[in-house]
Amino acid sequence: MHGLGNDFVVIDGRELSFGLNSRLISMIADRHYGIGCDQLVQLELPAHKEADVFMRIFNADGSESEACGNATRCVAASIMAEKEKKMAAIETIAGVLYAVREGPGLISVDMGKVRLNWDEIPLVRKMDTLNLKIKVKPLAGPTAVNIGNPHAVFFVPDLDKVLLEDCGRKVETHPFYPQRTNVEVVQVLSRNRIRVKVWERGVGITKASGSCAAAALVAAHRRGLTNRKAKVVLDGGSLIVEWKSNGHVIQTGPHAEVFSGNLCLKNFQGIR
Repeated sequence: MHGLGNDFVVIDGRELSFGLNSRLISMIADRHYGIGCDQLVQLELPAHKEADVFMRIFNADGSESEACGNATRCVAASIMAEKEKKMAAIETIAGVLYAVREGPGLISVDMGKVRLNWDEIPLVRKMDTLNLKIKVKPLAGPTAVNIGNPHAVFFVPDLDKVLLEDCGRKVETHPFYPQRTNVEVVQVLSRNRIRVKVWERGVGITKASGSCAAAALVAAHRRGLTNRKAKVVLDGGSLIVEWKSNGHVIQTGPHAEVFSGNLCLKNFQGIR
C-alpha cells in the first residue's frame, strides 16, 4: 500500500505471529532483494478496548517507529473495508489514532496531540525548541516538534537549492536528538500552502510522510508563517493538515493498495 508514494508492506499478523527481526525487515524492505518499501507494517490484535487493530511500524533499516500518518490512513482504509464501516481506531505505540472516511479515496486521521517541550521531543537537554542551535550546511536553526515521533523542521527560501541527500543523515543523527530524528525542509508559499521535502529517520528521502507533513505545518505556524490549516505539498502529492486549538493534528489525504499476496519468509534465508 502507499500514501502519496510513501509505500508500505503490510503484514497481517493478527492470527499468525511472525518471527520478524531487524535483518529480515530490512531484507523485505530492500527494493532489489525483497519487496521494497519505506516501512514495514505489522497488524496485531489490539490491547486497547476501543481499537480495531494494533499497528506496529518498522523503518526500512529495521528500527521501530512510533507513528506514520500515511501508514495509518492505509491501514484504516483496509480495516474500514474489512469491517464495512466509515471509522477506524488504530492502536500504535504512540497511542490510539482515530480515522474517518471523508470521501472516495480520502481519509482523515487524528495524529494526536503535538508535543513541544524539549524533554518530549526528546532532546538531550533543555533548549529552545522553536530555534535549535543546529547548523548542517546549508540548513540551520530548525524547530523541534514531536508528532508521536521526533522532527527537525528547517525553513528555506528555495527548496530546489537544497540537496537533502547530502545533509539529511547528518541532521537525523545530530547529538541533540538521542533517538535520532525525522528531517523536513520547508518553503512557505503562502499562509495556506507550504512545500516540504522529507528525510525519514531510518529510511532516508521519501516521496511523502504524514507525520513529517504535520510537523512541518506545526513548525510553520509556531514561527508565524502560516495559518493553523494549510495544504502541504510533498514530492508524492498533497495533504491537508490542520493543527487544532486543542493541540491535536488532523491530516487528510489519499491511500492506495497496489497488490496483495503471500510472503514466504524462508525464501529470505541465506540472502546476503
